[in-house]
Amino acid sequence: MQIDKITYNDLSVFSNEETFSIFHKIDFTRTNGGKDWLRHLMREPFDSIQKIKDTQDIIRLLASRLEEWPSGITNGTLIMIERFYDTPLDPIPHSADFISSRLYKILHSADYGLVRFSVKHFRDFFSGMQQIAALIGSPGAPARLQSFAGRIRTLLQHRQLQELLNKKAGERFSVRENLYYGHFLSGSFKMHFSELTDMFYQLDAWYAMSRAVKQYGLTFPEFVASDEPLVKADQLYHILLADPISYDIELSPRSNFLFLTGANMAGKSTFIKSLGVAVYLAHLGMGVPAAKLTLSLFDGILSNINVEDNIVKGESFFFNEVQRIKKTILTISDGKKWLVLIDELFKGTNIQDAMRCSLTVIKGLIRIKGSLFILSTHLYEIGEEMKQYQGISFKYFETAILNDKLVFSYQLREGISNDRFGYFILQTEKVVELLDQL
Repeated sequence: MQIDKITYNDLSVFSNEETFSIFHKIDFTRTNGGKDWLRHLMREPFDSIQKIKDTQDIIRLLASRLEEWPSGITNGTLIMIERFYDTPLDPIPHSADFISSRLYKILHSADYGLVRFSVKHFRDFFSGMQQIAALIGSPGAPARLQSFAGRIRTLLQHRQLQELLNKKAGERFSVRENLYYGHFLSGSFKMHFSELTDMFYQLDAWYAMSRAVKQYGLTFPEFVASDEPLVKADQLYHILLADPISYDIELSPRSNFLFLTGANMAGKSTFIKSLGVAVYLAHLGMGVPAAKLTLSLFDGILSNINVEDNIVKGESFFFNEVQRIKKTILTISDGKKWLVLIDELFKGTNIQDAMRCSLTVIKGLIRIKGSLFILSTHLYEIGEEMKQYQGISFKYFETAILNDKLVFSYQLREGISNDRFGYFILQTEKVVELLDQL
């Protein structure tokens, strides 16, 4: 699935303010390497239903066994081992007899201290990997996990590692044992250890996704093999909100364009982002924030939500809106299935110009039946003209005034809203009063 940088930003998948990102919400990784792998997976949504289902199976299994996940492998463990491999140690004696062991400890005390401290962390890591192999290699586990389990077991079969694993947690090692294991780990096993950590980091990323699915009560979506685009969501909500409102929505070739209206703060942007995030998460193999989500495989998501001007290039807000729409048209003209999300088209020009431009764009986009569109706008006036076209549906978020206060239900209704409460908000926030006092 294709997603460009602008869409990632619009959907808050990654963000400079990380705590407000989808990535941060899902990131239950325990190591830096796992975090990097999670970031990699989230930048590569799948383009195959089979790959999605395979990942769903992995996450399901891990989510059912989270309490069995070993706690002994920590970020500190991996950092310590990395330091061991990054430090140019003086050669550790191959034959660690009593004399050579004592001499190394005395003559190379700093290096010996690092070796002694590292061997304990190696033992914790190998013990944790042994537990993980048992957890993911059971009969009926996904093939990818069984492959990982088999490879982990093979790598742990080295005689020295079996001896190390037979040591009890917290058991002290003699000088000779520290150097014996240190020599093996720093030499012939170094490449194999890199393979083990790479597998662990991938597993750490899947562990994070599994914990997110369980902690947030996410639901695995159902993909349908179809040449036509489809998305049907029941009780869809935005994963980043603490107390979200849910929505029902369906888009298909019969009704592939949603014309969305409503007042400021009524919930239009949140709704658009909710659907975009859910479709994105579905293509990662993740669970989604909805009671049920049925969809086809999409080739990409394109959004036009947070357009900005560019002072350095001398580009106006409106110019960049036009450029984004131009790119959207060129991209989705490839006949593939796209989900296109547009929030407040042509905000950067006067209302008459915006209406004319919006009508032109909408009339063109409606003809592209291979993609699905949601477009929100304040320009409710153009809605009447749009009603003559097939494939377009009209929904709005209602707003009411109760006791001189705006009340938002955040519920989707059929039809077009002509609500405009800008001046009312200006009054209730006492801006008009402040101006009168100048």
